[in-house]
Amino acid sequence: MNSVYNLIIRLFSVGLAMAAMFNEKAKLLYAGQKRVFSELSEVRGDRPLLWVHCASLGEFEQGRPLIERMRRSRPEFYILLTFFSPSGYEVRKNYGGADCICYLPLDSRANVRRFLKMTNPALIFFIKYEYWRNFFMEIRRQNIPLYMVSAIFRPEQYFFRNGSVGRWYRTILQNVTHFFVQNEASAALLRQIGLHNSTVTGDTRFDRVVEIAASRKDLPLIEQFKGNATLLVVGSSWPPDEELIMAAIARYPAIKFVIAPHEVKSANIERLLSAIPLATRYTNPVNLADSRVLIIDCIGILSSIYRYADIAYIGGGFGIGIHNTLEAAVYNIPLLFGPNYLRFQEAVELEQRGIAFPIEDEETLLARLSPLVDNRELIAEISNKCAEFMSENIGATDKVINFVFAENHLEGQNDRS
Repeated sequence: MNSVYNLIIRLFSVGLAMAAMFNEKAKLLYAGQKRVFSELSEVRGDRPLLWVHCASLGEFEQGRPLIERMRRSRPEFYILLTFFSPSGYEVRKNYGGADCICYLPLDSRANVRRFLKMTNPALIFFIKYEYWRNFFMEIRRQNIPLYMVSAIFRPEQYFFRNGSVGRWYRTILQNVTHFFVQNEASAALLRQIGLHNSTVTGDTRFDRVVEIAASRKDLPLIEQFKGNATLLVVGSSWPPDEELIMAAIARYPAIKFVIAPHEVKSANIERLLSAIPLATRYTNPVNLADSRVLIIDCIGILSSIYRYADIAYIGGGFGIGIHNTLEAAVYNIPLLFGPNYLRFQEAVELEQRGIAFPIEDEETLLARLSPLVDNRELIAEISNKCAEFMSENIGATDKVINFVFAENHLEGQNDRS
């Protein structure tokens, strides 16, 4: 299996070079891979290095509270942040919380040895997932503490299968120093395969959304648009979401709607303005007083918009999966979203607690929405449940940091510097 894995890595490298000629994302990844070691040559060796790896942008949002807490409480560390996906690196390559930001080199044995020799990390944190065998094996061989943060596991993953394939995958997990998992179900799965080095700490994204909410922007235009009406905010929507929302717009003339589409290119904004009566755009509102729908045609303000919402609809549930539910839940409001949410632990729990309501079609959307409209007692009840849910889950970042430094791993690692 090891030789097959290494062959796959080599073939991926060749395929990436070919794909880079035709695909923009592959081109960015290929170029980033070629730059890695020249960028790492600038890493300073006068401080112990803390390495945080995030697969993409979503994992970065989970890792960010850890990075920023470490920056404040442990300034002696030099912080290296790596990404595998261009979707993360290209958005956060200028992030000021890390000292060096680059792509993770492909998981070949030569790359791994070179990377670790150049960086000499004292502590390593992988956020949520990505289990690279050669990296993990060499990290263990060099006795560097490796932590998985906000990890989550499901029974169908290869790690938990019977036979030789399952056993091979489990050898990757055996190199992890400690797992900080999101829920007890994940810890139980690890125990079933003989791994007892886990702690249920929850999801660090809760800490992140609380920080975002604390620094939210005041948006007078949204406040003016809402007035005294019930406001439903549609976040990160795609066309299938928007088709259903149009039915709600027609059914409930007293409700006002803010739609923040996932795609804010001009053509998509114009499509929405043409399709929705009495709609206007955020950056150039026309007849705002008479408008029932406000289309957000810019980025960076959705998390602040949610503070004005009475109800939120989270987009993406009719595609590969819903977008960030916690950005809205932090404001203690009921949530609606499409059927593809089961891979998201927080969404499942929100639904189980009666805070979020999954929908399947226009009929179920209207049925779910109807009890929420103008029912202040129900809204208050949901708000209380949501506040309790958020309160129970914040603090994962402190739990991770307290555990790591209580273990005193760094003392032995400082001798390696």
